[in-house]
Amino acid sequence: MASSALVTDSSTATVGDLLAELGGISARRVRLQPWPGTATEDDLLKIHAREKRLFELVDGTLVEKPMGYLESFLAGALIQALRNFLDRHDLGIVAGESGMLRLGRGLVRIPDVSFVSWSRLPGKVIPREPIPNLVPDLAVEVLSSTNTSREMARKLDEYFDAGVQLVWLVDPVRRTVRVFESPTESVVLGVRGSLTGGRVLPGFRLPLRKLFASLGH
Repeated sequence: MASSALVTDSSTATVGDLLAELGGISARRVRLQPWPGTATEDDLLKIHAREKRLFELVDGTLVEKPMGYLESFLAGALIQALRNFLDRHDLGIVAGESGMLRLGRGLVRIPDVSFVSWSRLPGKVIPREPIPNLVPDLAVEVLSSTNTSREMARKLDEYFDAGVQLVWLVDPVRRTVRVFESPTESVVLGVRGSLTGGRVLPGFRLPLRKLFASLGH
């Protein structure tokens, strides 16, 4: 998608059109400076350094990444489980909720958790740039109250279009994880189920009662 699409496309004539294009999200999450459609990766990095706030770059528009304590806790628990597994099975690396990834031209997303296999990192060299041109094998999104179903559907399309093989959508309220192997194929796991890595992380298994145990009743 062109970085100027949201300001030049005649179908995006109003703020409402812009928000609809971004998945029906709240206007509070959209940065107006730089003006939507004109923002760059440099703008994203400067705001993060100055304000310590996370934004994703979507079609030249900065969209704030919602992240509360609960979402961060669950992301951290998943990272710990994945790293424990990777200590025993040297398949790749895992990053957390500040790991910005360039998925395409004008598109920077920040999965709450991401796994990248060594096959995508020649020489097992970890990128040093703040926004690497890197597509993860697994992307995890922990849902917050400000995420919309249309927003997550758009993210799923972007992830799989970029080459992601597996997506987990973690719902803290329902205590479920929806596992996607394509944008249209998914299964919902409850607290009695176990999260597995499939072809991406063969042998990984995490009972969801363990993941959600600390949330109480």
